[in-house]
Amino acid sequence: VQLQASGGGLVQPGGSLRLSCAASGFTLDDYAIAWFRQAPGKEREGVSCISGSGDTFYADSVKGRFTISRNNAKNTVYLQMNSLKPEDTGVYNCARSVGPLCHLYYSGSSYQRSGSYDNDYWGQGTQVTVSS
Repeated sequence: VQLQASGGGLVQPGGSLRLSCAASGFTLDDYAIAWFRQAPGKEREGVSCISGSGDTFYADSVKGRFTISRNNAKNTVYLQMNSLKPEDTGVYNCARSVGPLCHLYYSGSSYQRSGSYDNDYWGQGTQVTVSS
C-alpha cells in the first residue's frame, strides 16, 4: 500500500492549486481518504475527507473554496483548492483511514468530519505556500 501526495507549490492569494493523492495497493471504494495540513508551530488540521462511498466533508475554513474528488480508474484522490488565502499555507498530506468512514477531526476551531485519528497509511506530504 502506498499513497503519493503531489501538486503543491507557491501561489499568490486568490490563486488555485490541485493536489493529487495517488493510491496503490488497495481500492478507494473500501477506505476513506482525508487531506490534512500543518503549518509551522500549529496543530495538524483535517481539511477534507471523502468516504469509501464517495461522501465528501470539509472543514468550515475551506467550504466553498476546496473540492475533494476521486477518480477510481486512476485510483487517485484530488483536492482542488481555489481562492487560496495566506492562512492556507502549510504541508498538505493525504492519509488512508482504517475504514470507509470519515470521522471528527480537529479542524482549526472545532472538530468536524474532515479526517480520522485512525489512519494506517500516509503520503509524503506536499508544501503549499500562499504568498504575494
